[in-house]
Amino acid sequence: MNNRLALGTVQFGLPYGIANQVGQVSREEAAAILDHAWEAGIDTLDTAIAYGESEQRLGEIGVAKWRIVSKLPALQKPCKDVAGWVRESVDASLARLKVSRLSGLLLHRSQQLLSPQGGALYRELIALKDQGKVEKIGISIYNPEELDALWPHYKIDLVQAPFNIIDRRLATSGWLTRLQQDSVEVHIRSVFLQGLLLMESAKRPAIFSRWQPLWDQWHQWLADQALTPLQGCLGFAVSYPAVDRVIVGVDSLTQLVEILSKARYCGVPAPAGLSSEDLDLVNPSRWVLAK
Repeated sequence: MNNRLALGTVQFGLPYGIANQVGQVSREEAAAILDHAWEAGIDTLDTAIAYGESEQRLGEIGVAKWRIVSKLPALQKPCKDVAGWVRESVDASLARLKVSRLSGLLLHRSQQLLSPQGGALYRELIALKDQGKVEKIGISIYNPEELDALWPHYKIDLVQAPFNIIDRRLATSGWLTRLQQDSVEVHIRSVFLQGLLLMESAKRPAIFSRWQPLWDQWHQWLADQALTPLQGCLGFAVSYPAVDRVIVGVDSLTQLVEILSKARYCGVPAPAGLSSEDLDLVNPSRWVLAK
């Protein structure tokens, strides 16, 4: 199971997550987390240029032995030299990480491939593969519908998408199966819905009370199955063979140890009704609108 986990590192560069109580992870704690994760069999790191100090922090600690997936930020407008911007961005990323190549390079805004500059953007990604600076190119998506528009036009090696027991759109849309059939590597994030699924009912922010029947069903299912929230989330994620990596972000070494202690759980089928496609809930960028 551990080799299907990837370590998310946004917390190394920014205070992140609705359940984050400690802020940005210190360099010393980050180093301890990386050491323990590697010894446990985790070999993949997920980071991004937009994650504050994350890449620099990883480079200072030393991550040359890891599979590293990073992301390009949104292309700024206007950009007269798209290829040059991509090259400079990736070279700077490699320098911060102190590595010679990336296992994966994703676009943080996949829809930019459909813009007038999309062709130039994609050609430079292919060029980076040809030069050996990047092994796989791909996209980070927020909604499976993004794949509907992109797939006829571009060949993608790696897709990262949100997926958890509440947000099952990647599977219900049919895209998870299709990606597996097309030999596309799939990494899922938000398996804990930014920590929301791990919270006790009394600590869940009041803005989420409109979905109380869903929370009641979630806690009842956990009780019926004698599962902790952590076991329920991880078990659901790994029950899908088409998922290659489950990205987990942690705020401390203690948190990582707890996750690894539950990662052996293989999961049981979750009720079909225990899900939602309400974007105010499943898309964290809209949580401020959920009042």
